[in-house]
Formats: sequence, structure tokens, C-alpha cells
Amino acid sequence: MPRDVILTPEGLTKLKDELSHLQAEGRREVAERIREARDFGDISENAEYDDAKNAQAMLEAKIATLEERIRAATVVDPSELSSDVVGIGSTVHVKDEKTGKSQKFTIVGSAEANPADAKLSNESPVGRALLGHKRNETVSVSVPKGPARKLKITKIDVGV
Repeated sequence: MPRDVILTPEGLTKLKDELSHLQAEGRREVAERIREARDFGDISENAEYDDAKNAQAMLEAKIATLEERIRAATVVDPSELSSDVVGIGSTVHVKDEKTGKSQKFTIVGSAEANPADAKLSNESPVGRALLGHKRNETVSVSVPKGPARKLKITKIDVGV
């Protein structure tokens, strides 16, 4: 049974753009590789042909996965977000009580999470801990290594 896919409007647009690119340019590139590999002669012992066919199978699997994610997506409505409580689509400013370091995270669905861009999944330890909390609350986050981190929510912005 597929998991729910929660996306922000920006995340849905990115998935649709990626799908469109793969369906157009990706398929065209793979078809060209297959055509070139056929020109090498006997396809029964042609490594280039086998490689191109494998690339085609992986491309089609990726396209099917993206189509399923888009079909099953629940898109967060930015107008329904509140700056009072952390939710999916909220940008949360927190301060680590031990180190004093301030950070800003955007809580998104797992399909568009990217920790390098400070986009945390609602299923991640930090994302899960922050959900449902209000400004000036302190949340305890269990981390795999070391003691739990205590994060104080200093600001909640709506929109991604």
C-alpha cells in the first residue's frame, strides 16, 4: 500500500517539471542510444544495446514512480497555514538551547525533503518533534548520537 505523499505547491511543480523532462528529453535520449546501439550490428551480443535497454527500463520505472507520486499527492494549501503552530509548509526558526546556534527549517513532506536546503521531512526526528508546537515552546529531539537536543521555537513563518 503506497504511503501518502504530502507536497507543498512548489514541490508539486518540481515533480511535474521533472516528469515532463523525463517524458520528453529523457525518452528521446534513450531512444537515440538504442538506435545507435542497433547500428553496431548483432544485438544479441551487443553490450551497448543491453546498456541502452537497461537505461530505458530504469527511465520508465522513474517515470512511473513520479506519476504515482503526483497522482497520490496531497498538496498543502498555503492559505490554510498558520503562523501560530508548526505544520507542513511552515518555516521554523529554532535556537539550540545548548549551543545557542539558531537555525531555520522548512517542514515539508518526505518526497521533497532536502536537508542540505534546510527542508526537513515531517517524518524526520526534528520535523516530527516540531510539528504541532507553538512559538516560544521548547521541544526535545532525540538524535541517533548523543543526548537529546532541546530546540526553542523562536519564529514560525508561513509559506515555503
